[in-house]
Amino acid sequence: MSPILTTDFAPEFSGAATAVAGALGAYLLLVEPWLGRRMYASLARRRATEPRALVRYFTLSITLWWAFAALAASTLLLSPGAKAKDLGLALPKDPAFFLPVVLLFAVIAVASGRSFRELAKEGKHIPGRAAIEAMLPRTDAERRLAIAAAVTDGICAELVYRGLLIAFGVGALGLDPYLAAALSLAVYALAGWYQGGTGVVVLALFGALLTGLYLATGSLLLPIAVHAMISVRDLLIPAPELPHAQGGAA
Repeated sequence: MSPILTTDFAPEFSGAATAVAGALGAYLLLVEPWLGRRMYASLARRRATEPRALVRYFTLSITLWWAFAALAASTLLLSPGAKAKDLGLALPKDPAFFLPVVLLFAVIAVASGRSFRELAKEGKHIPGRAAIEAMLPRTDAERRLAIAAAVTDGICAELVYRGLLIAFGVGALGLDPYLAAALSLAVYALAGWYQGGTGVVVLALFGALLTGLYLATGSLLLPIAVHAMISVRDLLIPAPELPHAQGGAA
């Protein structure tokens, strides 16, 4: 049985924590997909004519994600009976499983990133690049922010989508852990709407992998590491000479 699905996984949410988590969950479900699509469409329109458009986009994204992470962490402070491990803030129970998986995904990220750069040099098609083209950096300052945004995404998205939403589903809504995990995955997948229907499918598949890693280890450490490595790889894909993203449709 997966560590998180044991009988001692029973998060306790106070009334205040339930309100905070519920409000954040509602935002992620009802507002984030629409707002993310609108923000990306705006970036795509301005990218070629406003030199600092991407810097502002990444800065805002980083700020919002850390604010969401702070709200998620606040549910622990608002709930005297809650424990850090209820949100996945614990070490993996099996280091022998953790280390090989991290190494495997590190190799995948490095090898695929190198392959993408070779394809770019040869002027060939890079899978998935068109869907995120407006976010790809072209200057050193943009690359540094892209790395910061990718790491932030890995940490904060896992704490919010996997850690908080699953715990909220079990502790506040009384759901079976599998159902809570499935619902959190559905909310996460909708965040890919800024890339269109293809983006939703891609995030659903990626989110399923991350959810499985969380359920298998009872810790967010492995999902965070994998998420951050893949996000860094994606945001460092070589940008084309001239941007032509048109509003985020995949």
